[in-house]
Amino acid sequence: MTEIIQKKLSDSAAARWTALVLVASMMFFGYMFVDVMSPLQSLIEQERGWSPDVFGTYAAGEYILNVFGFLIVAGIILDKCGIRFTGELSASMMFIGACIKYYAISDSFAGTGLAQWLDSWWTTMPASAKLASFGFMIFGCGCEMAGTTVSKAIAKWFKGKEMALAMGLEMAIARVGVFAIFSISPIIADKMGTVSAPVGFCTALLFIGLITFTVFCIMDRKLDRQLGISGKGGDGEEEFKASDLKNILTSRIFWVVALLCVLYYSAIFPFQRYGANMLQCNLDGISPTDASNIFRWFPIGAAVITPFLGSYLDHKGKGATMLMWGAILLIACHLIFAFVLPSTHSYLIAYSTIVLLGISFALVPAALWPSVPKIIDEKVLGSAYCLIFWVQNFGLCFVPMLIGSVLASSNADNPAVIAAKESGAEFIPYNYTVPLVIFACFGVAALLLAGYLKLIDKKHNYGLELPNIKK
Repeated sequence: MTEIIQKKLSDSAAARWTALVLVASMMFFGYMFVDVMSPLQSLIEQERGWSPDVFGTYAAGEYILNVFGFLIVAGIILDKCGIRFTGELSASMMFIGACIKYYAISDSFAGTGLAQWLDSWWTTMPASAKLASFGFMIFGCGCEMAGTTVSKAIAKWFKGKEMALAMGLEMAIARVGVFAIFSISPIIADKMGTVSAPVGFCTALLFIGLITFTVFCIMDRKLDRQLGISGKGGDGEEEFKASDLKNILTSRIFWVVALLCVLYYSAIFPFQRYGANMLQCNLDGISPTDASNIFRWFPIGAAVITPFLGSYLDHKGKGATMLMWGAILLIACHLIFAFVLPSTHSYLIAYSTIVLLGISFALVPAALWPSVPKIIDEKVLGSAYCLIFWVQNFGLCFVPMLIGSVLASSNADNPAVIAAKESGAEFIPYNYTVPLVIFACFGVAALLLAGYLKLIDKKHNYGLELPNIKK
């Protein structure tokens, strides 16, 4: 009977791909909000007085609460309460945090009693940046919890089927969100005359994402009901116990995967915060819109190739090898940005390197996330994803602050920067060489860990190099 019911739902291509579109839509809007201000760094500095180190601190705000343990709690919530409850909670937190951030950078906040109080302490951090960072903290908790929830949802609906392809498509849809916001954020800010306009637009989209996940919950509840599944978690798994976390934390291969993840993503997501401004500085001061139009092709490169890599992984395998090639491309791209682009000012090199970085960003996530169910017991899979995200968040939290601080200190004696600031110029020509070399070093460390992971897999036969679909 169970097999017959499963053929109606989890074995139904229409049902599982519809479920994927619904959960991916939530992440699409979430990724749009994450980077809505990335192409506007120079505008927010001009409009609200956010210097590079302030901008870096704000960017780190997304991950601070996750670093201090929220993601561990999120993993336990996910494994004990299930996909539906955790997803609704995370989508709601994203929307609430977005509303706070929107208010913080709006004209309505400036001059209020709260703004004056926030300006009375830590005076190097503007009041708008403090409150925006607080909102970003709440959003970040919801966004990271949503990412792990979606991963577990896909693992549930696509187990034994096109899991890597499904995860690849979900990531591709999310990457298109980054492309979209890099395309439209400067346009909305320019048309509306304020940096808060694109933030408000993306906040409204997050509410739509909450609705799409609610529709998914209806489908998921129906699936469980037809399968005869009951329980607190609602996912039909053996009851989760906190003591089961010991199996994750004592796994050597888990820590290799987690450290590889934090090193690789530390060279990607913090780079996105500064990428458009880096292009603006390395291409003779082009406009923020033109720089964003170049950088937006980074996520498109990832979006286009990720589903193909996921399909290849499902049918052919070679997950550990993909991780190594992704790290190699990452290193090459950051070194080109650091040394070749500033000396050539070539648009061709800028475009091609951005697309190449997108291919790197396709290789690593497409291989990394579908590999986790191969090394972790399903009943603690949610906690495993959350623990990996937790480790990853240390890099995503502190690296933006590091890059912002390094960018400011390495340009402290830069005559062009000093002259631009003294004259009140809208564009400040920062030198990005040192931050880009730091990003490349993260890639080198990730490459070494990817090679070590391949050796462990070869010795212990975890199946990371094997296809997901068994013939």
